[in-house]
Amino acid sequence: MKNRGMGIKHPKIRGEWVELRFMMRAIELELHLNKPWGEVMPYDFAVEHEGQFVRVQVKSTMFIDRGGYSCTVRGSNGPYEGDPFDYLAAYIFQEDLWYIIPAEMVVGQGSIALYPKLKGAKYGPYKEAWHLLRRARPKPGDRIQACAEVVSEPTSLRERIWRRLWGAR
Repeated sequence: MKNRGMGIKHPKIRGEWVELRFMMRAIELELHLNKPWGEVMPYDFAVEHEGQFVRVQVKSTMFIDRGGYSCTVRGSNGPYEGDPFDYLAAYIFQEDLWYIIPAEMVVGQGSIALYPKLKGAKYGPYKEAWHLLRRARPKPGDRIQACAEVVSEPTSLRERIWRRLWGAR
């Protein structure tokens, strides 16, 4: 399948083609996909596995640069900031190869360099790392521990739970 899709000149249509490739591969791996309606979300898919969801932004490249491939990882308003997605799925046309990269490694950058043939490359561990899109659920027998918090002022149970989950006091 190498080099397919490279002949698509219009970048928007080429991006849609890559998203279809992502969907096909994810389905082959028994991942369940959800596609947000419209184009306002900073991610392309929510991938569900065993009740757990991760947000995935899909990008692609065919731009050869210094023995590797340069892949743009920005949105229409510049580099992604904050918490826009959980993983970047980057496709290299010439290699028919996917990288599944944690967001914290790419957020804030305009582009990344992918070197599929270079041993020890920064993003090497993320080559075809589809397993990252599967979040482990607690296994039977796993212990769940709880704690109580003394609150000096009356607050709702919902607010106390929210503060405990997100570390706010």
